[in-house]
This record gives sequence, structure tokens and C-alpha cells, in this order.
Amino acid sequence: MTQTSSAPPREPAQAALHDARWESQRSFDELGRPLRDTTFCVLDLETTGGSAAGGSMITEVGAVKVRGGEVLGEFQTLVNPHRAIPAFIAVLTGITDSMVAAAPPIEQVLPQLLEFAAGSVLVAHNAPFDVGFLKHFAAEQGRPWPRFEVLDTAVLARRLVTRDESPNHKLASLARVFGSTTVPNHRALSDARATVDVLHGMIERLGNLGVHTLEELQTFSARVSQAQRRKRHLAEHLPHAPGVYLFRDAQSRVLYVGTSKDLRTRVRTYFTASETRSRMGHMVTLADRVEGIECATPLEAGVRELRLIAEHKPKFNRRSRFPERVHWVKLTREPWPRLALVRRVLDDGADYLGPFGSRTVAERAVAALHETFPVRQCGGRMPRTPRMTACALAEMGRCLSPCDASATPEAYAALVDRVRSAATGSPAPVVEALQRRMDALAAEERYEDAGRHRDRLSAFLRGAARTQRLVGLTRCPELVAARKEDGRWAVHVIRHGRLAAAGTIPPGADASLWVLELRAQAETVVPTPGPLPASTAEEAELLLRWLESDGVRLVHVDGEWSCPVGGATRQLALHDAVEASRRTLVQFDG
Repeated sequence: MTQTSSAPPREPAQAALHDARWESQRSFDELGRPLRDTTFCVLDLETTGGSAAGGSMITEVGAVKVRGGEVLGEFQTLVNPHRAIPAFIAVLTGITDSMVAAAPPIEQVLPQLLEFAAGSVLVAHNAPFDVGFLKHFAAEQGRPWPRFEVLDTAVLARRLVTRDESPNHKLASLARVFGSTTVPNHRALSDARATVDVLHGMIERLGNLGVHTLEELQTFSARVSQAQRRKRHLAEHLPHAPGVYLFRDAQSRVLYVGTSKDLRTRVRTYFTASETRSRMGHMVTLADRVEGIECATPLEAGVRELRLIAEHKPKFNRRSRFPERVHWVKLTREPWPRLALVRRVLDDGADYLGPFGSRTVAERAVAALHETFPVRQCGGRMPRTPRMTACALAEMGRCLSPCDASATPEAYAALVDRVRSAATGSPAPVVEALQRRMDALAAEERYEDAGRHRDRLSAFLRGAARTQRLVGLTRCPELVAARKEDGRWAVHVIRHGRLAAAGTIPPGADASLWVLELRAQAETVVPTPGPLPASTAEEAELLLRWLESDGVRLVHVDGEWSCPVGGATRQLALHDAVEASRRTLVQFDG
């Protein structure tokens, strides 16, 4: 029979816990949800086996609801599994077939348990096991699973209890460490009561380490130093809003730039729990203050982050610090054009492919084009009427050899047009040429050589796809798009590949008039040459990912935003799909 009570059936020394531990935490309310005000529902299940999906059933449920160190109520019942309990389980738990014969089924018990636990944080020792069983039967019954927050005392113990204190982190061992008044005995309510004592013991210990809120408890790590925890006050002034945060040292130098949908919650983790990277720990020790910049939308926050990292180049940021350190493949504009690696895009009418993050990758893309098109590979400008000796590449048929007048200007110009078309339009000729070469090498069992050609093709396709996507956005004078985020419409104005304005439409506002005002207030953006956006390639990529995400609606487009239908993006998707399929193949002996 199910038993519930609103008064605690036992009276441990909870008053001391409440007075000494919980009251001392009032000054930290602003950092999150205080533990003293959090209701925990500590539960335990006994089952016929280890897998609900494999047919195991629940035989007993026990739960204890606590808040502020005091027991609010208990829930306990045997459960009829409608099948025989294995003998070893009966010996382990003491629950027999005769004991559960008259017990209610899980279909009756589960809704009662969920009602008992409503509004609580679920706690269990090895929580995935217990919660997994309950979720399984909720799904089986067609019952929606409430969005419980879950705390696993086993995970917390592994972070807090050392091997010197306990040989393992089993519930029985932890109960001894924390002096539980209940000995775990593989009965649901007893084990739940023991887990309550373990939870309270760990909370008391964590309080001495500066952990006072549910958020800090959920993400606690022993690797966070006391010096980090002592600086948790640096997050107090930040809002619960999307934006960018900057850690600064005593000389106001920017140490690190980050972004979050909730500034205060994210920054707090650097001082309390989840941020365990050693370099971040070092950064926090140097930090003197944290500056927050509230943003209208998460996308604006992401863009501001990139711009601030590029501006300040913080030593603790590892990406996006040097957007200028990229490489481009340039199809030169001269009498006899060639492919060259350059660091800047100029307003010289030339065609550019990229950007590439490293010179090595850019060289692979150039090699892919040279494999396909016999344009000259010699350096420097060549006179309109050259009088030189042909090189080895010309003798091998890999260059039209304009140097010795073997190629007419018209024939060479036609070849250059094909290179330009492959880079800016359809890359099919490059794909076909390299695929033939890879097939031939594979047939000769020269797999490493085939792999090098595959890498060249991949580098070219990625560079061409990036170029084509950037060009489409960069050449668009203005694009206004909106998406519903957290119940409100987020609107962004993008001009020549740069975010010019962002905002969310206020409730009750006239959407059309509000968008017109946003456009009027947006930053004036001057177009840049070639595929280079009026920001950085990384910012434009971020904008493109948002524009291509689900739910985005185009509100206004000035000009044209397009990408070649048969362009590199489509070919890249096919290439990646083939590579992914190849990696999943299982080798076997025939």
C-alpha cells in the first residue's frame, strides 16, 4: 500500500543543520537559487533487473522530500511487477513474489510519485538508473515526463569524497563517511533516507567551500580552487540576459572574452564549479573585474564577441584572435594569369578563393586546381609576348606553356575562364578530375597518394563553398531577417556581410514600423572588394548559420542574396557524405 506523510517520521538533528548551515547563506541569494530554499525529492527504486528496456520491472519505490535540512514528507510503496522476481534479487532486497502480489502496478504508482515529486529537484544515487526507469514507464504509459532537474549524489561524491575517506563511492560507503542514521539495505525507503543524509553531509561540506546555490551544487568540481571561489562576487552585478563578458586584470587589460545567453549564470561558473580548464583557472586568478555588455539577441552577442576578441586579442582566448591571419587563393589579373597565395584581398578586379585558415590548406586547394587546369605555375608577371624556354611542367603536359608561345592568348584566356568558373560556379571539373586520379591510384594500391588527392579536393571544395556563400551575402546591400526566439521576434539588419543592427520587437509594437526604425538606426556599411565581407569571414559565417537556421523569415532584401544551385556547397555535401559513409565501413576478410 502506498504511504505518504507530511510530517517527518523521524527526528534527526535537523534544527542545527538549518540554523548553522542554511542561515549563513542568506548573503548569497543573488548568485542563484539558495539551497536552503530548494526542495529536493530523494528517491530510490528496487527492480527485477538492470534494464527497463530489456524488460526489467520496478518492485518498490521510496522517496523523501526535504527542504532546508528538514523532511517534508515520504512516499513508499511496493510495486507489482506482474512477473516472477529472480531469486538473487529476492535474496538481495528481501522482496518476494508474495509481498508484491497485492501491491499496485506501476501504472497506478507512477502518477502518484510524480505528483509527490512535483516542483522538486530529483535526487538519486546513480540517478540515470532510477530516473531512466521512471522515464521508460512514463513513455510506455504515454505520460509526459515533467522537466525535472536531476542531481546525482554519486557524481557529486566522486568530485568531493577522496579515496582516503572511502574506498569507493557506493551508497553504503558514503553513508558511513557522513554518519547516516539509516543503514542502506537495498530497500527503497531506507536507501532514500540514507541518500538524504549523504546529500546533507555533502551540502554541509560544500558550504565550507563556498557552494551555496543549486547551480553551484549541480556543477561543483573539486578542481576549482579556493582562490577562484573567493572571486565569485565579481559576477554579482551582471544581468540574467544575453551578452558578452570581458575579464579584465588590475591594469584593465582584457584577459578573456566570452558570450552567453545568461551573462550572470555563465560568469558565475568560472568561480564556483564547472569551469575546470587549468588555463581558465589561471585567468581567474589574474582577473580583477568582469565587464558585461548586454545584447539584444544571442546573435548580436556572438558577433560582438568576435569583434572584441579581434580588437583586444586576449591571451586566454584561443580562437578568433587573428582574423587577419588568413590566406586567399588569387587568380591574378595580368596578361597570363596564374594562381597565387596572398594575405589580403585588393580592389584589383582579380578573383579570390577563400579564406583559408592556414597556408597548408590553401596550398592543397591550389594543387587541386593545378591538377585539373594546366595554368602556369611559375612566379612573377610574364610579358604579353614572352620569349622564354618551356619548363618541365610544360614538357609533362601540365602547363599550356605561354612562356615559349606554345599557347595563344585566346586559348589561355579560355583556360583561365574555366578556372574562374570552377572556383565561382560549378566545381564539377575539379571533382571529376581528382576523382579519376584517386580511382587510378587506388587501383594501383597507392592509397596514401589517393588520400593526398582527397585532401586536396576537400580543401578546394571547402574554400570554394565558403567563397560562394560569402560572395552572396557580401554583395547584398541590405538584408533584414527575423526569427522567434524565447517568444519574441529577434530582428537583424545585415549589410554587405556585416551585422548593422539587432533587436527584439517589444510586445504590442507595430512590427512594420519597428523594423523601419531599426533599419534607420542601423550602422552605415561601405562595401568591400571581392568576396571579403565588410566585417570578417568568421562574422559572416556566423550570420549565415543564423540565416540558414530553422524559423528564419526574410523581412526585406535590398539587392540579391543567392548562391549557385550547382555550386561548391552541394558538391561539398556529397563529398562529405561519401567520406562519412567510407569511414563507417567495416573491414572484413573475404
